[in-house]
Formats: sequence, structure tokens, C-alpha cells
Amino acid sequence: MTSGPGNVTNGYIARVFSHPEVIMHRRSRFAVSLVVLVSACTLQRATPTTPAFSKATAGRAFALGQPMSADEHMAHMSATDMVAPGLSATSEFQDPSFPASNSGAAERVKNSPRHGEWVKIAYTPGSADSLMAWVVYPFSKNASQKAPVVVVVHEIFGLSTWVRGVADQIAADGFIAVAPDFLSRVRGGPSTIELSSDTARRLIQGVSTTERNTIIKAAANYAMMLPSAQPRYAVIGYCWGGTTTWAHGVNGGLKGFAGGVAFYGAPYTRGGTPATETTPAVPASVDADSLAKITQPILLLNGSKDARIAALMPAIDSVMKANGKTYTGINYEGAVHGFLRAQGDPRPTNRDTAEEAANMAATRDGWPRTIAFLRQQLGVK
Repeated sequence: MTSGPGNVTNGYIARVFSHPEVIMHRRSRFAVSLVVLVSACTLQRATPTTPAFSKATAGRAFALGQPMSADEHMAHMSATDMVAPGLSATSEFQDPSFPASNSGAAERVKNSPRHGEWVKIAYTPGSADSLMAWVVYPFSKNASQKAPVVVVVHEIFGLSTWVRGVADQIAADGFIAVAPDFLSRVRGGPSTIELSSDTARRLIQGVSTTERNTIIKAAANYAMMLPSAQPRYAVIGYCWGGTTTWAHGVNGGLKGFAGGVAFYGAPYTRGGTPATETTPAVPASVDADSLAKITQPILLLNGSKDARIAALMPAIDSVMKANGKTYTGINYEGAVHGFLRAQGDPRPTNRDTAEEAANMAATRDGWPRTIAFLRQQLGVK
């Protein structure tokens, strides 16, 4: 059972998407083995701290002054979710209307007909400190046509080739895409070198929510000031980036912020209450006070195998509805955390074709739904 992208409604979609049989189009009838040697990048040992991101602010503040750890998202991830997908031969046809899977991203970026470039962006106007970002431009029908902006927030694995591929697809769908490297400061300065997943996971714990919002604002402002841009932007994030998208919604963003899409990333939660001899434990739940501050629509797309986010979705729906917020949440049956990156790529071991089918079903519904949301919120016809 599927639902078309035009049927986006407010509220949690309680049903899950079933896929008893998903016909997968195969172009390759033979397996190709890829041996990938991943080397860790050499980092500068110094990690300069700017005044705006001192220890007094790092790891704190979810726009409410609450003590929230910078890596709360990671604290609730499973061991499987913490492992970066390796490159593998994929037998799934790479549909050019979706972002490429992890295995197809490098080729997609390399052969893209769109203009993409690395840029350095000041953290704040007039700041000497800068961050690195990947920007991709859409084709325009004429010189006067301008496009709105989408800020792409990477996963805990950093600004990877896969994320750059997502930015390329967003540009293919008509937006100026900017994907900032949120690790620019903690890695010692802006760089175009892709970090190893282990290094990125370690460094990302030093990026506070305050800094994340500053980076999104910097990237959005840079892109909205381009001659070919409209002064409107949305945010789309994955995993850690999904949680960051929620945080930006709570923060309120800049003039022109129009909404966010969180792929398998939940808002922050309040801790539960431990059991006593006479009372049962109360589980943690979403932070209702923070969600009440959201002013723009949010779309959450999750795979049901990410049970920690799936368990929160009814509460998110309830709080968002109670506060009159525009929100849609979809939990795709059988899909994994990171389904858009995985798609039909086989696991390195213990291949699960049903899981691959579920990931593809989620992608086929989720990406058109995402683009429909962005077009509606950003006024693109």
C-alpha cells in the first residue's frame, strides 16, 4: 500500500507501508566485488574554539536553555546504525529521479551535468572563521529565473560523497542546494577532504546545538544572497542531521525559513523517571516545550527498524497536534535507519533481500513526498 506525494496531510500517518512483493528492476546479472581501502585523514591536532562556541555553550542549549548533550542522537543509536555503510556492488537500478544509494553516489557526483563547487562561508557576518560547504546549482530556463535554497545536513559520518550526491539531486529537482561541513571547526579548519566515518563520529560530539544552528544560518544566508537565489530556504537532514533539522525548527531560523524534512531523526527528549519500590518507571518522551516553539511545517520519514524513533512518533504526533503545528510523520515498514542511503545496496554480509525491498519502497515514496513538501513550502510550481 502506497500513498502519492500529493497526499501529504498534517499528522502522523499511523499505517505503515507494506510491500508484500516489490519488483526490483535488475540491470546487472553478475556480482562485482569491490575492495575499498578507507584511510583515515590526517587532522590538525589543534581544535580552535571560537568565542561563539566556547565551552560555556558547547553541548548545551536546545533553544530553551536546557542541558542537552551535543550527541544525544548518537546516545540512542543502535550499534548497527553507528556503522557507516561500506561500498558494495549494487544490483538495484539507480533511478536518476532519486538520490543515488551509497554505492552509486561517487559516480553520480562525478558525472553530474549540474555545476557543483566547494565554497568557504563565514560562520557569522564579518567573522574570520569559516566553514566548508558543497553547493550545487539547478538548471534555469532563463537568466531571470531564481531558485529557493535547501540546506542539507549530513549524518554522523560527516560531509560524505553520499551527502554531496543528495545535494546534487536536490539541485536536479530545482533548488540551490548547500551542504555545509558541520565538522569544519572541530577538524581544525575548513577542508574538502572527506573524513573517515570513525573520525567523523568522534569529532561530531563536539558540535553543540547552538553551533549547528549557527552553521545552518550561515549556509542559508550565503545561498540566499547568491544572484540566482530566492530569499527562502528549507532544511533537510539525515540521522544526526534529522535531529538537527528539528532543532532548527525549534530555534526558529532566519527570515525566509519555510520548513524542514527530518529523515530518521527525532526531536530531543526529556528523561524518564526511575521506578521505586511503589511506583513504576516512566519512560522518556519528547520535549513538549521545545516542540511548542516550532512555527514551520516538519516532515519526518523513518524506517520501522529504527524502533527508538518509531516509539516516539505517536507522542510527537500528539504534541504537534495539540499545539496546532503542521506535521507529517511516516514510518516505513521493514525499512532501516538510513534507508535512503542504503536503498537496494546489498549488505556486505548476511544479505536481506526483503530489507532491500523495504528500503526501496521507502525511497520510492519518501523522496517524491520530500520534493512535494519542499516545493509547497518554498513556493515552487
